[in-house]
Amino acid sequence: MKETSTVAEMTLGGNFHGSLFDMVVHAGFVVQLVLLLLLIFSVVSWAIILMKYFNIRKVKRENEFFLSSYMKSSKLSEMFLDAKKYRNSTLAEVFRTGYAELTKLTKTVRGTAPGKDTPEAGGQGLEIAGIDNVERAMNRACGEQTTKLEAALGFLATTGSASPFIGLFGTVWGIMDTFKGIGARGSATLAVVAPGISEALIATAAGLAAAIPAVIAYNYYLNSIKTMTLDMDNFASELLNIVERYYVKK
Repeated sequence: MKETSTVAEMTLGGNFHGSLFDMVVHAGFVVQLVLLLLLIFSVVSWAIILMKYFNIRKVKRENEFFLSSYMKSSKLSEMFLDAKKYRNSTLAEVFRTGYAELTKLTKTVRGTAPGKDTPEAGGQGLEIAGIDNVERAMNRACGEQTTKLEAALGFLATTGSASPFIGLFGTVWGIMDTFKGIGARGSATLAVVAPGISEALIATAAGLAAAIPAVIAYNYYLNSIKTMTLDMDNFASELLNIVERYYVKK
């Protein structure tokens, strides 16, 4: 039993520290540098994951409030004022952009701003070409909101794809050092090889620990954003139908 304990304490340098912290502290310089880099990747990734979680949750909540208010409203002008309260809502931003463009067009045509979703508002309204302007404005707003939602997701993708390879590099380098030490000592017993390899394998484990949460979060948020983008497109189409029904010349 005492011999086993003695073997467990041996390394290429003469001492084997069994705890994870001690193995990191006594790892080679390159391995430590790799671990530091992976730690930075992991910390930044978790910061982005938490930031995106609260941001997307806030956007979804305000979208629900805005849609509820929109369904109850009978006037676009009143809805425009109400939409200003939802600064984080992607749907509200699409509405504000579309209505602002509609206001510019109707002022140009007849010198007044649009007010009601009633047939009376349409007889003296826009040419059909004016719809294209409103559609382009809302498409631009949809693109801007999608870009804003996807901000920083690229770092999660980079972490998920690069971290395992960075960790593997640290492991390979650590194993190279181990075999170099074996050659210098002229001994290849398990007691000599195992400590160095275990220290090197920490880099691979760290790489996977950084990559797995990043990949999971990236896929989850990307799917959520795709759904929100589809909601924006559907809302823009519905608003265009209303504009065409009540504001375009028949």
